[in-house]
Parts: sequence; structure tokens; C-alpha cells
Amino acid sequence: MAFALNKIYATIYTMRQSLLFTKTSKESPKDEVAKNAQLLERAGFVYKNSAGVYSFMPLGWRVLQKIAGIIREEINALGAQEIFMPALVEKKYWEATGRWGVDISIEAKARSEKEASFVLGWSHEDILVAMMTKFVSSYKDLPFFAYQIQTKFRYEARAKSGLLRGREFMMKDLYSFHADEADLSHFYEEVKSAYFKIFERCGLKSIYTLAGGGVFTSNFTHEFQVLSEVGEDTIFLCLKCEYAENIEISKLKNDDKCPKCGGKIIEAKSIEVGNIFNDGTAYSEKIGLYFSDKNGEKNPVWLAAYGIGLSRLMATIVEKYNDDSGIIWPESVAPFKVHLISLGGETKDKSDIIYETLKNSKIDVLYDDREDKTAGEKFADADLIGIPFRIVVSKKTLEKDSVEIKKRDSKDAKLIKINKLSDYVW
Repeated sequence: MAFALNKIYATIYTMRQSLLFTKTSKESPKDEVAKNAQLLERAGFVYKNSAGVYSFMPLGWRVLQKIAGIIREEINALGAQEIFMPALVEKKYWEATGRWGVDISIEAKARSEKEASFVLGWSHEDILVAMMTKFVSSYKDLPFFAYQIQTKFRYEARAKSGLLRGREFMMKDLYSFHADEADLSHFYEEVKSAYFKIFERCGLKSIYTLAGGGVFTSNFTHEFQVLSEVGEDTIFLCLKCEYAENIEISKLKNDDKCPKCGGKIIEAKSIEVGNIFNDGTAYSEKIGLYFSDKNGEKNPVWLAAYGIGLSRLMATIVEKYNDDSGIIWPESVAPFKVHLISLGGETKDKSDIIYETLKNSKIDVLYDDREDKTAGEKFADADLIGIPFRIVVSKKTLEKDSVEIKKRDSKDAKLIKINKLSDYVW
């Protein structure tokens, strides 16, 4: 299924805007204070169902799949295998690790039950380690790496930051299983490099940050933070070498010297877009995941976990890339590459031809063929939605056998001959 989804979203994707059932809005939703939520809702990417719970509309789902495609490429390159685990996780798994009843869990109970016997999955170490007891018995079975992209559920008392802090959200969680800590550490560094690539491809500069383990592990962990004034995290960052620590565990202060290089430390707001955990052997010992080494001795398997919130990543991109008119998507994650706009009835036939040409050239294109909207309304919608290239077909441009092309992040538009269009967007 995952391979099929990759193939689907790797192919050409086009849409006539007249058929898009979602609509844009001029007004920001009154109950949203976060820029990401305001813009994503106004532009029709998401629909807010409840506090911290959103539906992803066609445009939003397309962006999520673009992000998922980038993640899959980099994680598959590590040799990881994609799986899909249940969201409904039975109590016995959580009791085995002592994680039943934690504050962030959302319990699921049938009407006929007096007490809940399941939890909606907020993490999957417990269940996966239990599953692996059926497949791991020898050192020859190690290492191996498995990941999924799936919905997670966590109770957030303050679900007020749009998609940055959801009660239900899309997440990639990768787990690696090793015979010893040295092998785990080696793979940990490989994932670190892959994460930097993922965030860079999504248009974000991430900072590797020392952090605590929370309810996941008693060890120190590492977060990938993106600097942002709207971030809910605070980190201490070295301006010279970019060594960073989360304020929750740090003993550093503003204007301190970096313990690594002596550079100046600053305090900064940031958004966490990913994390990696060295879980050691704690889960394996509690659940009973052991393997026989070359000498036939039993040893617990070493485990590490690595997470990226796709919906949070989407929100972070919007927080970083926007202006007064709307979203400015990086091309790598934009729902479409081109927003083709037809102005006036007399331009429709030529616009249709250009649309088909773009489709045949395998260009992702949203075609604004709506006949009940003014030019100003179409331009406003294009800026709000934020597709990288806007191509306008008007009576004036056709008189010169041309179209007007403009990048979303540029104020300047160019008049381009239609037969030269491929030089700019192919």
C-alpha cells in the first residue's frame, strides 16, 4: 500500500479550480491565533473540526503527501522498511512498560466496558517491541529498521497553536533495533544526517538540540528545532558552532560562553520539528526482547526511536513562509508547481490548450478556469494559496502571443512567449 501511494503521488497531479470543492475565505477564523492555522484554513488546506483536530482538504492532503514523499525517500535510503501498526493499542502493551495511564494518553472504551482496555496510540515502542519477540532470536536478525507514517493521538490541554500542537496529528516514527550500543550510535548519526536533509528539502534550517526524554526515555534525547518567534520551545544556541540545548534541561544562560567552542550563547524561541531517542535496552528488558550472541549468550536488544510530525512540519513551513497576502510554499512541498489563471471568456480556449500542454509535460498545475470570479479575486486567491509559479492568460497577453509569469515570492512579473514557456517552468 505504501509503495502504491508513493507511485500515485509521484505522478502528475492536475486540477481545475472550478471542480475544487473547497473555497477560500477573506476573513481569518475568529478562534485561531496561530498564523499557520489562519492561513491554512482561509486558503482551504484544512478544516478545523475541534480544538487540535483538523481535516486535510485536497490542497492540504497534497502538501502532506509531498512531505511524506521526501521523508520516505530519505528514510528508505537508510535501509528502513515501512510498516503500518494499529492506532488502537491494547492495555497489556502499556502495562508491560509502565506507560499505561500517562497524562497525554487518550483512552478508548466500549460502552459496555466499565474501564478502558485500549489507548489511541500516541507512540508505538511498546507494541513494536512486543511484535519483534516473534522475529528476533539471534544476532543474525540484527540490526533492522522499521517505520510508519500514521495518525497519533495525544491529549493537549492547550491546543491553541493550530497544527503546531494537535491532539490528532500525522507522524513518521522510525525504530531501530541493534545488538549493541555502538551499532545503535552509528545508525543514530545516520538518521541525524537524514533528518537534516529532510528539513532542508522542506525549506527549513534545523538545529540539533540536546533535550530531555519526557515520557519516552530517561536518557537525554535530541530535537531538531527551527528558530521562530512563535515557537513554544526555548533553546540556548551558540552563534558560532550552533550547539544548542533545550531550556528544560539546560544550565546555560543568555550571553554565556559555549562549552564546546567558547562562542556566544543566545536564548531563542523555536519550533520542534523532529526528535530522536536512544532508548537503550529498557523496553526490551521489560517486554522480553532478547537475542543470542555469537557465544550463545542472551542479551537484550538495543532500541532507538526517531519521530517527525508531518502536520507540525507543514505548519512550521507556513509560519516561516508567508506574507500579508498568504502562504509562499517552497516548490518541494507545494500542492502544485503552477497556478494557471484564465482571465475572460475569450482566453478560455487558449488557456485550455496551455493547461493540456502543462499536463502532457508532467507539470503539477492548478487551473483557475472559474468563470464567476473577477481577475482581482483570482489573483487574491492565488496569493493566498501560495503556489510557486503563477501564469496569467489574458486578452492583452494573447495579443502578443504571450502569457504573464510571476513567482509567488517575487513582485515582478514577466511577459513570456507561449512557445518559450518551457524555459521557465519545466
